[in-house]
Amino acid sequence: MADLSTTTKYPPQPQLRPRSLGERLLKQWDIQLMVWPGILLILVFAYFPMYGVLTGFMNYKLHTGANIFANEWVGLKHIKMFYEAPEFGRVLRNTMVISLLKLAIGFPAPVILALMLNEVRNMAFKRTVQTVTYLPHFLSWVVVANLVISLLSVDNGSINILLMKLGLIAEPVNFLSMSEYFWGILVSSNVWKEIGFASIVYLAAIASIDPHQYEAAQIDGASRLQQIRYITFPSIIPIVTIFLILAIGQLLNAGFEDILLLANNPALRNVSDVVDVYVYRIGLQNYRYSYATAIGLFKALISVGLLVMANYAARRSGNSLW
Repeated sequence: MADLSTTTKYPPQPQLRPRSLGERLLKQWDIQLMVWPGILLILVFAYFPMYGVLTGFMNYKLHTGANIFANEWVGLKHIKMFYEAPEFGRVLRNTMVISLLKLAIGFPAPVILALMLNEVRNMAFKRTVQTVTYLPHFLSWVVVANLVISLLSVDNGSINILLMKLGLIAEPVNFLSMSEYFWGILVSSNVWKEIGFASIVYLAAIASIDPHQYEAAQIDGASRLQQIRYITFPSIIPIVTIFLILAIGQLLNAGFEDILLLANNPALRNVSDVVDVYVYRIGLQNYRYSYATAIGLFKALISVGLLVMANYAARRSGNSLW
């Protein structure tokens, strides 16, 4: 009988030399070809121009061109000017109100649409609804704004005609010149334009749910509403949380194209002046480039702070960006 206590000796294994960075890149050349164009695009258009942020701390003169260091340094003068400007309170109020309205109405709308579409069993009707709701996303704001202006026009506007036929108004109402209607028009236009496209991510998350969970719930006698409440919605909470964090980080981005095109009436300036529109009008149209840059930097820093705080609050639920 063989002695089991004898230890079998194996020949020593050769030590593999770790590959260098160049060797790894060469081996993954096909993957690198897909990655590097995107990296170069970000570097060229996002990182290389960042030295221009320095003009926010200078009295930038246009004739100095790219030689920004030939300008006078003024520190935080332009941010202080913005803070002390008489329009500061109005601009900040409009920005926050419009952003919060878009967040409160526009954020849950695609989630609700995705939950509703998931319950539709007629595939032809479901695809039709998806197509109809997706299409506005691919229209530019120029087209959407002109459509809204045509619908709300005093002369032959469909909304005014309908309201007059129903006897709700006696004469046409100029909605786009009345400040009390502007926020509602702006938010509803944004929801109509983006609700379908934004629901794609939530529909994909719902499609990844294990169907056996629904089968088990049906056996236990759960209704469709109970299945949505206890299976569907909790399963997409991580995706909803991530998008909510990103939305909170964008609170100061109340809009630019939509507001600029819909609020072309000076009478609406009291409710339509947000940070981006104010920067465009005061900073760029009046050639105050340093002032515009300083306000943009001020807004970016606050947005980063909001993003960090939202991520910290969401981390307690176990769903966060980092």
